[in-house]
Amino acid sequence: MGMAPPAEITIPTTSLHSPTDNSKPYTLYNITLRLPLRTFVVQKRYSDFVALNQALTSLVGSPPPAPLPAKSWFKSTINSPELTEDRRRGLESYLRTIAESPDRRWRDTPAWRTFLNLPSMSSTGNSAASIRAGYGIANKDAANAAASQDPGTWLDLHGEMKRDFQEARRFLAKRDSATDNSTALEAGSAAKKALVRAGSLLTVLGDGLRVMQDTKRLGEGEIRRRKDLLAAARVEREDLDRLSTSVSAAAKASQRGMPSAADKAALMGSGPKPRGRVLGAPLPESERTRELDNQGVVQLQRQMMKEQDQDVDDLAKIIRKQREMAEAIHREVEEQTEMLDHVNNQADILSGKVNVAKNRTKKIS
Repeated sequence: MGMAPPAEITIPTTSLHSPTDNSKPYTLYNITLRLPLRTFVVQKRYSDFVALNQALTSLVGSPPPAPLPAKSWFKSTINSPELTEDRRRGLESYLRTIAESPDRRWRDTPAWRTFLNLPSMSSTGNSAASIRAGYGIANKDAANAAASQDPGTWLDLHGEMKRDFQEARRFLAKRDSATDNSTALEAGSAAKKALVRAGSLLTVLGDGLRVMQDTKRLGEGEIRRRKDLLAAARVEREDLDRLSTSVSAAAKASQRGMPSAADKAALMGSGPKPRGRVLGAPLPESERTRELDNQGVVQLQRQMMKEQDQDVDDLAKIIRKQREMAEAIHREVEEQTEMLDHVNNQADILSGKVNVAKNRTKKIS
């Protein structure tokens, strides 16, 4: 029905925001929402929580089931890490209690859904598209930057980037198989938009990984593994960028004056005959051939065939690169599987030792 609460709400981190208009800096709380189709981060100030609490109380007629952390009049979160941490825990408890309460009156209000950038209840028909687009999150780049510094949400953002790559690949295939220019142009534009989103996430993920490495939030082995993931993503993006800048088959046919489907049907006798002369070579009369004699038309056809051969060679290079990348991913998966098998074996050995120790303890007692 589109009314289910988020699967999980946490506030794992905070960020210090320094405005450019010389006003005072303030603390942003990075609210992480994990939903079935994606994970995203919403950044809110404490004053936003106060406004939400007032709106929920007014709309429902009673305060939410958990109290809002009280405002401190003598300390600021800017200069007090202890106060920041206490308030972070209190605000997380406040949101989780509303989200997980059996009484859903507070989370069914427009104020709750607006605060978390969730789609309205009237937009259930477009819920999948809204989730995919991130609900039009305000300042989404800053929110993604905050999310990339958390080990868990980093992986969620990486999955989002991979989905953008898949979407770009799907639209490029649609573009290349299109028989008319309008469809090819629409598909090409959609592919480029997906690549722009993926490129933005790739940059954010790289920055977040450097922060986690500097703050020692991940071990060296996991840092190397994630760097390898980003390196593979960069190669994939470069390949898709080259594909997106290539001209589709329909566009090339139009640019070079090659026969359309109607022209081919006419030549085969199954459609209206094209106007003008048609030579024995498979080239209909066009602006490029009208002023040429027979020898010139043959030369033009050879030039077009040479260009097509070059396009095939370029496509073959891209396909070979994709195959090499797929083989590298396959090798990495096999290595990860071997590592997991080793961990399982070590766990079995450890379990056996624990059982032996328990038996000895029983004998001693």
